[in-house]
Amino acid sequence: MIAKLSGRLDSTGEDWAIVDVGGVGYLVWCSSRTLSALGSVGEFCTVHTQMQVSETDMRLLGFAEASERDWFRLLTGVQSVGSKVALAILSALSTGELRDACGKGDAAMVTRANGVGPKLAARIVNELKDKAGGMPGGGGAFAGGAAAVPAGSVGADAASALENLGFKPAVAAQAVARAIEELGEGASEGDLIRVALKKAAG
Repeated sequence: MIAKLSGRLDSTGEDWAIVDVGGVGYLVWCSSRTLSALGSVGEFCTVHTQMQVSETDMRLLGFAEASERDWFRLLTGVQSVGSKVALAILSALSTGELRDACGKGDAAMVTRANGVGPKLAARIVNELKDKAGGMPGGGGAFAGGAAAVPAGSVGADAASALENLGFKPAVAAQAVARAIEELGEGASEGDLIRVALKKAAG
């Protein structure tokens, strides 16, 4: 599976971009937030990707951050939420806003996305409330959830490293949050991983 692309931004559209990697153009479908983050046509960019295959279609979804891709996977696991709706939600809400909305059961915030009505929004926050605490994203911690690890931070990278080692997102986020408390906000990624590993394993 293609997990990441790094290359030159060849062209963009309303909900897609073409990334030229060594002369091969990859069409990736993106949220508006990711498209804004990719920069200008001709510039170097990196996108985290998710491949979706169905009986009638095969497409590559692109995300500016791994945390956005993680949320996409969670969202598409909810009944009636396909890739188009998931990207609409990720266009309307940052990962931090989405995390807080699910954690607090704030369905109204999710209805800001195009094509998401009150019933679907309620289903999304209800199904993802327990999972949201372990997901990376901005904003503070909420009752019953794990401590927040801001997206794009050294802490988020450390949490991702722990997930790659097999730890569940919630466990990884909690371990990194505890490591940050112990080492301080200025700790390096390596130190955070080292301490978080001990806490996650313990």
